[in-house]
Amino acid sequence: MGILDDIKKAIGLGEAKKIEAPKSNKSKKSAKEIATKKGNPYVEVIGLDLDPNNPGNGAFELDWNDEFIKRLWKAGYKDENEHDVIDRWFQDVCRNIVLETYEKEQAMVTRNDLGDGRSEYK
Repeated sequence: MGILDDIKKAIGLGEAKKIEAPKSNKSKKSAKEIATKKGNPYVEVIGLDLDPNNPGNGAFELDWNDEFIKRLWKAGYKDENEHDVIDRWFQDVCRNIVLETYEKEQAMVTRNDLGDGRSEYK
């Protein structure tokens, strides 16, 4: 190697220099990754599709980890397919919301006895 080669190398014209990307201090993990690593159940609504003509019709897209499925199996959801387990669980959650709302509405109804076997409901 001659003097010219030494000069080229010194100013970066010789051998290719390896440039490393700056290292991030910590890679950011998702909530699902964190829960899974800790062995905790995880479920999240990650999408929602609504019928623009009838917003009462729609669909939810859910994401979950294996620990959540295990907890559902332990709680009595015995379907083999995890999608069926999630579907039954989500239907139960929705059903309970509807029943709770119905019970609250019923609690607001008052009955007045008008006599002669007649009643008034408000």
